[in-house]
Amino acid sequence: MFRIDAHQHFWKYNPVRDQWINGSMLAIQRDFLPEDLQPVLQRNGIDGCIVVQSDQSVEENYFQLKNAMTHEFIRGIVGWVELQAIDIDEQLQYYRQFNKMKGFRHILQGERQRDFMLQTEFRRGISLLRNYNFTFDLLVLPDQLKYTIDFVKLFPDQPFVLNHLAKPNIKEKEISSWRRDIIALARHEHVYCKLSGMITEADWHTWQSSDFIPYLDVVVESFGMKRLMFGSDWPVCLLAGSYEKMLKVVTDYFSSFSKDEQELFFGGNAIQFYKLI
Repeated sequence: MFRIDAHQHFWKYNPVRDQWINGSMLAIQRDFLPEDLQPVLQRNGIDGCIVVQSDQSVEENYFQLKNAMTHEFIRGIVGWVELQAIDIDEQLQYYRQFNKMKGFRHILQGERQRDFMLQTEFRRGISLLRNYNFTFDLLVLPDQLKYTIDFVKLFPDQPFVLNHLAKPNIKEKEISSWRRDIIALARHEHVYCKLSGMITEADWHTWQSSDFIPYLDVVVESFGMKRLMFGSDWPVCLLAGSYEKMLKVVTDYFSSFSKDEQELFFGGNAIQFYKLI
């Protein structure tokens, strides 16, 4: 079985650019580079990873492309492009030359306009991704799921993957409206879901594995085992524990599932979605 971590980040910490890493996040206020992650993956039996953008800039793409070109274990990149740009078609055509550039992400969760994704110019950019076989990672919060459902309906041939289960409020055990919208979103079979970022949505210091079971039950029942992927969200996961603790949550949960289902979750689905082979 080829095991893939479908969601992690690298950065050279810049306090101005990376203002989202606030005073409560001292554990990640430093550089995190491929040399830091590789031994962690090896120790945990993970064969490769997908690095996802954390800064919305062209410089971020070049930084991650350089990382991927010099480290074979980085199997793919989810970068960023200005999807509203007039020349977006030319930009996508340019990035198609890089085999490890698999798709793009926009930090929709941070947009003041909560239905930003439904803007005409943004939708135009999304409509062009399929021409170049690019995927799109959905980074949204629970209040944006209702718009996300309308959004993905518009692009039935575009592969989407939801990041971090849309960040449900696990700390306060809020689940009702999130469950309703996840079920509706999952009805669209071109949408996948990453089981990533969970421990940072719980209480960082007192969470227990049982806190995640109701949320995992919902995504498994909604998406099925052919549309779920493991992602660590390293190094952000270090705020609430360790790589090993994040991995153990899902390893324990799926321990009673069939070998085939576990192989899909821990690698097969990511390989298929991001076309890693």
